[in-house]
Amino acid sequence: MSKAFTKESETSEEEELPEVLPLPQGFKNYMTPKGHARLEEELHRLLRIERPKVVEVVSWAAGNGDRSENGDYIYGKKRLREIDKRIRVLTKRLEAAEVVDQKQQKMRDRVFFGASVTYVNGRDEECRVRIVGVDEAGVEQGDISWISPIARALHKAMVGDVVKLRTPAGLEEIEVVKIEYVA
Repeated sequence: MSKAFTKESETSEEEELPEVLPLPQGFKNYMTPKGHARLEEELHRLLRIERPKVVEVVSWAAGNGDRSENGDYIYGKKRLREIDKRIRVLTKRLEAAEVVDQKQQKMRDRVFFGASVTYVNGRDEECRVRIVGVDEAGVEQGDISWISPIARALHKAMVGDVVKLRTPAGLEEIEVVKIEYVA
């Protein structure tokens, strides 16, 4: 069959982008207590539940003879590599983690790690973000990394402050409307 009719990609599995982006050199891996607990739970689930199940399937499939056409064996080994990679990433991230409890924040009138910030942008749109660790960030929940451009622009700002945010389109001014520290 011609290669034009197959759905193979030009890159190998080893060349894929990393699942988790590395922290910039010299930056700490700050995390909220919830984010740290979530990563620990994922590591525990992978080590104690998922990996043993996949190892069992691979062992069973290996005993069935020809491994070259054994889907359970081939896909089981692939899944095992994925699990092991994720375990290594989680272990490194948790070892380097520095848990910052936002409840302990003394200067609650300024924006620091763990703050939920409501601001108004140049188009009069009200936005709310929560500043969290790199591994916890998720735009759909409004959680942004503390090293993101918006978090860095908001750092140490107070209610009523207008800060400049550097965007691809140029400088944008945003006004801090509300700061909260909730768990």
